[in-house]
Amino acid sequence: MKIKLGILTVSDRSFRGEREDESGPMIRKLVLEHLDAEVAAEGIVPDEPDAIVARLIEWCDERKLNLILTTGGTGFSPRDLTPEATRKVITREAPGFSEAMRMDGFKKTPHALLSRGISGIKGKTLIINLPGSPKAVAEGLLSILP
Repeated sequence: MKIKLGILTVSDRSFRGEREDESGPMIRKLVLEHLDAEVAAEGIVPDEPDAIVARLIEWCDERKLNLILTTGGTGFSPRDLTPEATRKVITREAPGFSEAMRMDGFKKTPHALLSRGISGIKGKTLIINLPGSPKAVAEGLLSILP
């Protein structure tokens, strides 16, 4: 059975069309290379908790996705609220994914510890927050993909 994947980019500038989303396509490329998956949903939302929550709930409850990977909004800027929005959606945390990404990233740079991304489940959907830069997305994903 193919994994039904959703890729959600959280970025004000990409949402407004001011910057090309490079991280979402990076997620697509790496996941399709490493997993038996189909991209069933893709989207870009602004750094607005309500928009993030609404899209995550829709993809979990209506689209019945197995895996949602978010990118962006995990840093320390006042508008970086992806972890807080994700926490409102999940019913249980699955911290091992985020811990593994941070620890693997820490081997390369101490800045990896500045990512506040979380992981958890809602129903039968696993949600994992990834950083916003394509390089950090690639490093993080490769640390947890089989």
